[in-house]
Amino acid sequence: MTERSVVIRDLPMEERPRERLQQYGAEMLSNAELLAILLRVGSRGESAVRMAERLLRDLGGLTGIAKARLPQLCSQSGLGLAKGAQLLAAFELGKRLAAVSEQGRPVVSNAEDAAALVMEELRYLDQECLVALFLDVRNQLIRKKTIMMGTATGSPAHPREIFKEAVAHNAVNLIVVHNHPSGDPSPSKDDLALTQRLVEAGKLMGIHLLDHIIIGAGKFISLGNLGKV
Repeated sequence: MTERSVVIRDLPMEERPRERLQQYGAEMLSNAELLAILLRVGSRGESAVRMAERLLRDLGGLTGIAKARLPQLCSQSGLGLAKGAQLLAAFELGKRLAAVSEQGRPVVSNAEDAAALVMEELRYLDQECLVALFLDVRNQLIRKKTIMMGTATGSPAHPREIFKEAVAHNAVNLIVVHNHPSGDPSPSKDDLALTQRLVEAGKLMGIHLLDHIIIGAGKFISLGNLGKV
């Protein structure tokens, strides 16, 4: 007998994640069961649940899957482009949902508010990314925009690009945020130098730099709180 894909209906009733979700609710399912629902079917004698357990093990849990790029996902046994794209899309939606404010345009009152807007977006990246938060006079968010994507060790940024966007969006205040792929948010000399350049450029442009925040592995450092802004 040739090997065939094992679909969820082949499993015993107590192991069927869709049925368990219907009976008990999504919050009662394990990570593997939720992933199995996205995968829908397994392959080569492996159920979707067993495939999900393998992916969690081999890729380093949910965090590892969230950080994976599409080629890495597609290279996993039994996954392929369709399933890899489904997982990538699901995790991206989760990141975006985490950044959504129920009040429409959020007010960014402090470093915690700013970090919350970008934490899920930046914390898993393996290269530096600089995001600007453009704010009005009441510190309501006008626009969040990615300004630069860099390498694993640096994200070259120039105040000109940041303030060009700030002027285009009629921003009065500005917060810049970038991540450290190492997971350590401690500011580098380059980070401090960029902050000072932004402060000086902001004075000339009449746009106030409120903070420069560095995102690490689930934590952040505010240069404003450190007195560097």
